[in-house]
Amino acid sequence: MKKLINDRSAVFIDQLFDLLKIPSISADPQYKNEVKKTANWIKNALIDIGCSTAKIYETPGHPVVYGEINVSKNAPTVLVYGHYDVQPPDPIDLWENPPFEPIIKKTALHPNGAIFARGACDDKGQMFMHLKAVELLNSSNQLENNIKFVIEGEEEVGSDHLETFLKDHKAMLQSDVIIISDTGINSIENPAITTGLRGLSYMEVTLTGPNRDLHSGLYGGTVANPINILCDMIAKLHDNNRKVNIPGFYDDLEEISDQERHQMNENGIDEKRFKEAIGIDALMGEEGYTTLDRRSIRPTLDVNGIWGGYTGAGAKTVIPSQAHAKISMRLVPHQDWTKISQLFEKHFKSIAPEGVSVEVTTHHGGGPYVTPTDSLAYKAAEKAYHKVFGVVPHAKRDGGSIPIVPMFEDVLETKTLLMGFGYDSDAIHAPNEHYGVDNFLLGIETIAHFHRHFSKLSAQE
Repeated sequence: MKKLINDRSAVFIDQLFDLLKIPSISADPQYKNEVKKTANWIKNALIDIGCSTAKIYETPGHPVVYGEINVSKNAPTVLVYGHYDVQPPDPIDLWENPPFEPIIKKTALHPNGAIFARGACDDKGQMFMHLKAVELLNSSNQLENNIKFVIEGEEEVGSDHLETFLKDHKAMLQSDVIIISDTGINSIENPAITTGLRGLSYMEVTLTGPNRDLHSGLYGGTVANPINILCDMIAKLHDNNRKVNIPGFYDDLEEISDQERHQMNENGIDEKRFKEAIGIDALMGEEGYTTLDRRSIRPTLDVNGIWGGYTGAGAKTVIPSQAHAKISMRLVPHQDWTKISQLFEKHFKSIAPEGVSVEVTTHHGGGPYVTPTDSLAYKAAEKAYHKVFGVVPHAKRDGGSIPIVPMFEDVLETKTLLMGFGYDSDAIHAPNEHYGVDNFLLGIETIAHFHRHFSKLSAQE
């Protein structure tokens, strides 16, 4: 398998470059045609790797692309999920190269080069690994699993129409396991399989004071300033120990035993490297927990954006009529995102002083997820990582959220396996996103071996 990949690596990277050149930005309506173009590109790629069925399903938003390869009615079935949409590249001026003109450059963590482009790691590069792994197995008569692909174009905007697609096509989408590569590993020397994800509740708040912007000389000191008030209210959302200060917020969360925490932290974060990678000299978070704990098994609340008043060049002395903020909460097992959203809204309105009105909007959310480590799929993945990386991978929980994972289990009643190969430092959602060439090629190899081991283990059952 390694030789097959090495012989085709230049072709695979060229193909990925073609995909990365299309600006499939799902959040911006002006890129709707580019998103549709990407869906067609994916459909053609599925045909090229041997899918007997490859179809675009329209939704009220962006399309879902579906493909399948049927080996045998007695073979196990693997459903591969990925997404072809990407985050906006802003701020453009912080990119070292244009975001949709992929280029390979060496970095300290990627000495053999990394592919720099929006979507390189999240998720075009990781999704494309699955197509190439299946292509290699299929073309060499080594594919022993039935394969189904579901590749959507709305993951970066909340997957609003995916649940309806799943429900409408539940019979078509039945499988023995769902596999997703939208997570990561610590390093090539220390690979991991993600066994847990945090949930998400994403809110927006608007404070309104006077009925228009006011002259700060004529009105300053006499009326509530929505920006000042908003800052005060946000500051009250954490206590002095940096715990989230919302009544009921921690009522349902899963408490991890000291033994489990110790095991998790044996493969913890290199804090020196962690700080260097993001250019800071000190870490901050909830008292009593390690950095790994804080980003995996503890819930959080963060302000993602705040604005109001005059933000243009020069000076304009106004008291703004409104102030706004976007706030996300990452949740852990047993916390329900709809309940947390309601608790947030109730509390945030309760701490507002007189003189302002408060509007709270829930944008989207999803539940946390923990995947079993005693399943055939996990055992097959463990064997595959061991074969390719030379070490047994450790299990880790990620701080991010993939809301569609619990959705898959709720609708399709199927467990998900998370096999990602990116690094935290690959700058997903940020300028200069990149994905290691080695990670890309090793990912293809690992996925191919996963299919081999999964079919063998399934046959032994």
